[in-house]
Amino acid sequence: MTDLEQLRLRDYRPVPCLSAPSHRVERACAPAIDAHTHLGRWLTGGTWAVPDTARLAGLMDSCNIAAAVNMDGRWGAELEANLDRYGRSYPGRFATFCHVDWDALADGEPGRLAASLADSVARGARGLKVWKDLGLHVRDSQGRLVMPDDPRLSPLWEQAAELDVPVAIHTADPVAFFEPADERNERLEELLDHPDWCFADPAFPRFGQLMRSLEALVAAHPRTRFIGLHAGCNAEDIAWITRMLDTYPNLTIDIAARIAELGRQPRGTRALILRHPDRVLFATDLIPPERETYEIYFRFLKTDDEYFDYSPCDPPPTGRWCISALDLPAEVLRLVYSGNAQTLIPGLRH
Repeated sequence: MTDLEQLRLRDYRPVPCLSAPSHRVERACAPAIDAHTHLGRWLTGGTWAVPDTARLAGLMDSCNIAAAVNMDGRWGAELEANLDRYGRSYPGRFATFCHVDWDALADGEPGRLAASLADSVARGARGLKVWKDLGLHVRDSQGRLVMPDDPRLSPLWEQAAELDVPVAIHTADPVAFFEPADERNERLEELLDHPDWCFADPAFPRFGQLMRSLEALVAAHPRTRFIGLHAGCNAEDIAWITRMLDTYPNLTIDIAARIAELGRQPRGTRALILRHPDRVLFATDLIPPERETYEIYFRFLKTDDEYFDYSPCDPPPTGRWCISALDLPAEVLRLVYSGNAQTLIPGLRH
């Protein structure tokens, strides 16, 4: 028998006694576009995130996922490999976003960035993915950190506008990652598992500084369509997201990998989506896509269920809490699931 006085907090697994309605939602109620997936080799150490593309297509069919956006295109030969594997093998079902090589800044040649984007779009890229390393790690030829609103990047953003492709940008990380990894941090377990995700060190910009840089970027380039990934990069602050969408018509957000945050403030999240139903994208950030997690997203968007797990993992990866669902109207669900993505992303348009 376990000595409960010696039970470690991380081993505590309370089972809720709450009796609440529970609905399994196996398919999206309208054909959906997963606007944020990782299908390439960028984040997996050189192996394809999806070994079996036919199996992925079958999963998408069974879940009513009409199409998916692959954020792993990179550039050059790697972009071509992603385009061959997905978009060219399954026409209409995949849109691949490219990246740019920030080494151009370290080499003192920022002009290469816009040229690289133009080349990638000519090859078939449908958008530009910008990761959190811009603002946290990318440095110029003098060793100085480069922020998203750095004027040297303006030709890149304007090139995206000229080419009519969106910029999907991930700035910063969850707020807790910028706080000390101590007994007060709500994501301490996650940071203990991934210490390199902690940006509390003053060598890194503060979270607020990164959000101000992101806003300055969006404001300075009104012709460029930005997708603020992960609930606008600030899922913990619905009022901030609302203000951004109110202020900048060139900004859209996705919900990828943030239902844990959005689902613990369901009334605020629902109000945000109903206020801007044409500016929110269904997205998951799954590596690779899987049915069990898709069903949680479908349940979160469609039902009025309360207090359920946001992840199939035990313990859940983000924090030890549950979420409640949004009960969105059918006409809003159609926009969030696919209508907005079809309007925004080339190759997925009507």
